Amino acid sequence: MMYKSMTISSYIVFLYWLSLHVTGLDMIFFPTLGAFALICISRSFNMVWLLKISLGAVVSAMIGSILFYISPGVLSLLAATLITTWLIFYFKWNAPPILAVCLIPFFSESPTLWTVPLSVSGALIGLIIIVSSIHGIELLLEKSNSPFAKGRGAAKID
Repeated sequence: MMYKSMTISSYIVFLYWLSLHVTGLDMIFFPTLGAFALICISRSFNMVWLLKISLGAVVSAMIGSILFYISPGVLSLLAATLITTWLIFYFKWNAPPILAVCLIPFFSESPTLWTVPLSVSGALIGLIIIVSSIHGIELLLEKSNSPFAKGRGAAKID
């Protein structure tokens, strides 16, 4: 678990650095990314579920962005939260950070309509790649009877 935490935390720090130093990528770092990362660390690996909640987050970001650009007021915020909550229950996207993603346009004004959904998509694709890589390495270590594999030998890295 510790190497998962270190790897994913490094990824989040990298995105933060990118958002500060690369023009146009200032929205790629968002606080909810930490919540998605924690969910990925704490649950067993399931690619279908991970893709499902990532899709939910991107859809949620699109809903929030569209409604914010139609009208940046309280009614749009209410509509965004109600629509996203309904979608979470309807599609069984059991990940509360999805609701938080729809709020991003309301507290960080993006220059264009597509900036938030594209940033959320890019950050979550990177997270999926990191989590999948960690899972693949765990499987390889387990098959090779490595002392670094979970539960094997004295050199356990958890």
